[in-house]
Amino acid sequence: QVQLVESGGGLVQAGGSLRLSCAASGGTFSRYFMGWFRQAPGKEREFVAAVSRRGSYISYEDSVKGRFTISRDNAKNTVFLQMNSLKAEDTAVYYCAGNSAGVDSRSPRMYGLWGQGTQVTVSS
Repeated sequence: QVQLVESGGGLVQAGGSLRLSCAASGGTFSRYFMGWFRQAPGKEREFVAAVSRRGSYISYEDSVKGRFTISRDNAKNTVFLQMNSLKAEDTAVYYCAGNSAGVDSRSPRMYGLWGQGTQVTVSS
C-alpha cells in the first residue's frame, strides 16, 4: 500500500511563496492520479490542483490559477505544489491524495489515498 507524506508547509507573509512536496513510498506511484486539497478551519476540504499519471494533464481550482503550479516526478515518487503570490485566504492544511482509478476528479471521495497534511499559514 502506498503511503504519502507531505512536507514544506509553514508560515509566510502575503505575497510570498512555498513549495509543498508529497513523497510516496510502498507502491507504484505512477499508477496514481494525484491531487492537492486543502481544508481551512470550519470549512470543507476543497480541491486545489491535480495531475495525471504521466503529468500530461493538469487542472486547477479557479482561485489558484496563475499562482500555483502542480508537478510530479515519477522517478522520485514525488508530487509538488509550488505556491506563489500567497494570500491570507490560502491558509489551510494542505493534503496530497492519490486516485488509483486515474480519473480526473475534484471530489475528495474519488481519492482513496491521503497524506497526513501540512499546515500553510499566510499572514496578511
